[in-house]
Amino acid sequence: MKKLEKRAIICLALAAVLFLGIGVFTYRFVVYGSDWATFYANQHIYTEGRLAVGSIYDINGKLLTENKDGKIKYNDDELIRRATVHAVGDMNGNIATAARSAFKSRIVGYNVLTGTYSITGNGNDLTLSIDADVSKAAYQALNGRSGTVGVYNYKTGEIICMVSSPGLDPENPPQEETSGMYINKFLSSKLIPGSIFKLVTSAAAIENLDNLDSWSYYCTGVSYINGEKITCTAAHGTVNFESALAQSCNCGFGDLTRKVGATLMGEYVNKLGLRTSYDIDGVENAKGSFTFPTDAPLNLAWAGIGQYDDELNPCSMMVYMGAIANGGKSVVPKMIHSALSSADETDRMIEESTADKLTSMMKNNVVSNYGESNFPGLDIYAKSGTAEVYGKEPNAWFTGFIKNEDAPYAFIVCIENGGYGSSVAGPVANSVLQAIVNK
Repeated sequence: MKKLEKRAIICLALAAVLFLGIGVFTYRFVVYGSDWATFYANQHIYTEGRLAVGSIYDINGKLLTENKDGKIKYNDDELIRRATVHAVGDMNGNIATAARSAFKSRIVGYNVLTGTYSITGNGNDLTLSIDADVSKAAYQALNGRSGTVGVYNYKTGEIICMVSSPGLDPENPPQEETSGMYINKFLSSKLIPGSIFKLVTSAAAIENLDNLDSWSYYCTGVSYINGEKITCTAAHGTVNFESALAQSCNCGFGDLTRKVGATLMGEYVNKLGLRTSYDIDGVENAKGSFTFPTDAPLNLAWAGIGQYDDELNPCSMMVYMGAIANGGKSVVPKMIHSALSSADETDRMIEESTADKLTSMMKNNVVSNYGESNFPGLDIYAKSGTAEVYGKEPNAWFTGFIKNEDAPYAFIVCIENGGYGSSVAGPVANSVLQAIVNK
């Protein structure tokens, strides 16, 4: 009798192990099945290790790439191929954030019940949110310089432009790899932001400093903290909050940063999503990194100006621009176009009154400093940045948004080691935005 009991216990234990194993397998099959089915060894959907099914289009139905009869074809226009390669992907899957790699299970048409089988055997078509013609305009405006241009609709979240340079022609890739050519800098880079970061410090100051409207600073072109200096491009004289932003006064914003304090500065880069990795249809952008020392006032001042250890992801900053334009809340970016999907809102980043104040100040930047005539027909709100990079020319930045009718777009431009922000990156932004509103 005891032997029967032991055998029964052993059988029950084995059955339990079996059911546990089935449960683990079922879980892994549901969660990881698409990765197994879309593995490069699956000759049903790959030819010589390259995806061999499905087509990808831009938001206007323009063909970007198709896989047919074991061959990969891209758009006939070389400039469009170069402008969209970081969104679409190269033949060999070197750009991990691009559609051919990141969305291959959608293109293949995988589901739990039928796997990769489809009646036609051609996979699925995928429509991206990017506009090929706008992307081409951005690529031409960059004119071979290293950098990135990003534009998205701050009402719907659709990214219509994310161009990186250096790039490549996916139909005729170079024999030797150029540094950074497979990196989607809009999504994957972290760069020194310089003075565009003053829009972060400004938000923290507006919401936490009393009597900010009466604050002023006399700028001689240099200020000293514990015997070390912060420098400006010029002696700005007496500046108030608005003119300090318009003239991008480092000395004045160093003073404001120290008044805000390290703790609040850290809280605001989190609150504004600059340390956030957004889920962009399953693709994640890089998180920015920032240090605000509590015991080093000089370094804290430089951090509030956008220097020191600041490293900014362009996509996250663009989303913050959308929040300013949208009354304090933004929307999560999207790469895949769908007429049915709704926008996913972010948490509130800033108060509506703060957004209104920053909007007014960014318009003043354009009117008093950059020149509205340089952006004809655009209701533009912006901030430039000239970020010092050790041993190199500065990174040139220009970011903001437009409020043209039927054109609610936030944008960001960075030209690495390009020089002065408004004069170098500003014209690039204008070219891209003109391409959008004049379509």
